[in-house]
Amino acid sequence: MSTPKEKLLFKPNSSGVVSVCLAYPGTREVALANLGFQAVFRILATTPGVICERAYQPDPGQALLSYESKRAAGDFDILAFSLSFESDYPLVVAMLDSAGIPARRQARDQSDRGWPLLLAGGPACFLNPEPMAPFMDLFLLGEAEEMLAEAFESANSWRGVGGAAVLDALCRVEGAYRPSDCEPVYGDDNRLSDRGTREGAAGKVLRRYVKNLDDAGARTVVVAPDAVFGDKFLVEASRGCEWGCRFCAAGFMYRPVRHRDSGKVLADAKAGLEHSRDIGLVGAEMASHPGITRTCSDIADLGARVSPSSLKADVITPGLAAALARAGTRSVTVAPEAGSERMRRVINKNLSEDEILRAADMLAADGVESLKLYFMVGLPGEEEEDRQAIVELVTTIRDRLLSAGRKHGRVGSVKVSINPFVPKPWTPFQWDAMMPVAELKDVLRRLRRSLGRLDNVQVDADSPREAYLQTLLSRGDRRVADIIETLARADKDQWWGILREMARGGASESDSANGTINPDDYVTREYGGDELLPWDFIDQGIDRDYLWLERRRSQAAIETEPCDVTSCVTCGAC
Repeated sequence: MSTPKEKLLFKPNSSGVVSVCLAYPGTREVALANLGFQAVFRILATTPGVICERAYQPDPGQALLSYESKRAAGDFDILAFSLSFESDYPLVVAMLDSAGIPARRQARDQSDRGWPLLLAGGPACFLNPEPMAPFMDLFLLGEAEEMLAEAFESANSWRGVGGAAVLDALCRVEGAYRPSDCEPVYGDDNRLSDRGTREGAAGKVLRRYVKNLDDAGARTVVVAPDAVFGDKFLVEASRGCEWGCRFCAAGFMYRPVRHRDSGKVLADAKAGLEHSRDIGLVGAEMASHPGITRTCSDIADLGARVSPSSLKADVITPGLAAALARAGTRSVTVAPEAGSERMRRVINKNLSEDEILRAADMLAADGVESLKLYFMVGLPGEEEEDRQAIVELVTTIRDRLLSAGRKHGRVGSVKVSINPFVPKPWTPFQWDAMMPVAELKDVLRRLRRSLGRLDNVQVDADSPREAYLQTLLSRGDRRVADIIETLARADKDQWWGILREMARGGASESDSANGTINPDDYVTREYGGDELLPWDFIDQGIDRDYLWLERRRSQAAIETEPCDVTSCVTCGAC
């Protein structure tokens, strides 16, 4: 099979003292749609003393080889995994198996052969690395731009140095977490009772944060027409979000929000026009960027299409709607998240129905033909009328879009994406339980039936089983590694049966004598307010008491004002 055509927009090192294989647990087409993966590749491949190649999930039965030279992954000095999604953890173990590398750190340490050092980084890691801790030698927790450069700044002096010395050198960077520094202790109630930090090791690990994104902001550096987004050129415009939605990990883990200078964003977009006429602006929520209207307008003036990521409805202005239409944008994503205003107060969406409808009217009037709406179900405090409100809101938006379309001689459509709620670490909902899978399936079935009756409405719903797995891997401790390893070596269509069998045979909340765990204990159980959580050792800059207060406010359906990074110090991030 021929190698897919791609173009690097930077000059990688042709040689180096230390060899790094940067691995993505997924296909190449998916990896190259990930700006974080691209940014890390560029940093490593241009750091003096480092030669970096890439690896992707191999075809079944194939060995894990680097993309560039087809070198065996086990022959590199360092094998580094970029982890954005918890559900990819079993793929990591499967990739290690395909490389012939012992998955468990302890097995590698006891082996006579020298294996690559295994590193991991990415958003999933700095939320909670513990489920993957038995596999990795080192985690780099936080944003990579400054941390990676510091970690590898002495790479030129590593010639002839053993792996243990290299690991020691990497561990000196702030944000480095060596899992062998801890041996967690579990109590009679099967809960984590102590981190078991070894003498001399740090009790807390600081999550790294890049204050100024203007120069660090990511953009496409590997142009590949066969990537998931095609030849769309991606430009990071912001990182984080000021709105504080209580379910959203990105809104808390990237605090405080940073917006790149509009001139920098536009300059990157102009550079991208040499390779594509389709520019994607990336950020957690783009309508709040202070220069978004001007940026979209300027890109439209250059004859290109612009596609910003999700827009918060009440921040969409007539000018932004007009700029998007002029830039040829035919589909816009808006995330009401909940159907009722009460539920939006619970999750702190700060968004009324009138504001949602006003945004839909503006976008439709200016030529947007399709709206994609994101909703969640199974949220804490959710009731049946809140779910029915989703149907009512979609119906109203659909009617307005069709009415505007008829005036302009086109047919509008609404795409509805419904996602089960997954409680994430470092959010006010980190203590809350996920709704049981059987109940979620029933909720989704009824919503599909109601929405399916509406013409020009398409419905897509995430799998409750996938949400269960994501919750397990998000909130798990080191014992979950056993589950990850089991799933990695089984067919994916067997995963749910394996998890159910573990739940039936695993330890109950009051019985851990057999040393096994019940996956339900991590997923459908509400965590205690004073419980030691597996991720508590990370210093995210967010006060735990603040998260607990936000949870209390959600239970009273009280909204919190968006972040004011100039004066507010309430959450601890500023």
